[in-house]
Amino acid sequence: MAKECSSTTCTKEDCSGCAKKEGPQSLQEQMNVFSDIKKVIGVISGKGGVGKSFVTASLANKLAAKGHKVGILDADITGPSIARMYGVKGPAKADENGIYPLQTANGIEVISINFLLPTEETPVIWRGPVLANMVKQFWTDVIWGDLDYLLVDMPPGTGDVPLTVFQSLPMDGVVIVTSPQDLVQMIVKKAYNMADMMKIPVLGIIENYSYVKCPGCGEEIAVFGESHIDEIAGGLGLPVLGKMPLDVEYAKKADSESFDEIDNVHIEKALEILEAQK
Repeated sequence: MAKECSSTTCTKEDCSGCAKKEGPQSLQEQMNVFSDIKKVIGVISGKGGVGKSFVTASLANKLAAKGHKVGILDADITGPSIARMYGVKGPAKADENGIYPLQTANGIEVISINFLLPTEETPVIWRGPVLANMVKQFWTDVIWGDLDYLLVDMPPGTGDVPLTVFQSLPMDGVVIVTSPQDLVQMIVKKAYNMADMMKIPVLGIIENYSYVKCPGCGEEIAVFGESHIDEIAGGLGLPVLGKMPLDVEYAKKADSESFDEIDNVHIEKALEILEAQK
């Protein structure tokens, strides 16, 4: 427990550890000593089912293809999908130094709760604090090695686990993923406001399910309604980093566990923003 000074004439040495002098304590966890990560980027959404994991993996592929060393921390503990998309199977190896991530076919380091469970179908029936502690262990106990980027696939919403990630990891920025539905403005603002309250830069917004391209005539059909993402992003002072269509070929790659073969051409601006981060 931090001591408190009882005298106004105490020395500098006396004040070391003084609760009155230290101020608010940082909640950030220490990175594993065998890791060196330059940038930590979160991929967030205000609700589930908008393709957050798809965007995370697409960005990871893009960065890896440019020669960057990339990792993905799947923080969606109750709904992990990254490992299955890439066809990476556990269990993860561990020793006295920590836990080792597994690698995709295109060289991306991945950690997922799936690597620590008896089977992929084993449900994670844990309460919030346990889920949050598991995410912290993915930072403190996993030996990531040297990475240029660690992408964090966040669980949806603004609950315990997203809050833990924001407080525990040194986040350099977040990308918001959304879809063109009626409630999108409220949902985007929830995600934006949470990041803003935690003093984490929002790098921009990516819209998924923007349209379907007709295979016959090439017309773009807005199956989920007309997009308002430009208007919403403009109101928040954010750039739109991509508008992704529904693409059956992308879905097939994910279902066949070969997402490493995907080159998502619709997020080039997001790639530029990430590479521009100092």
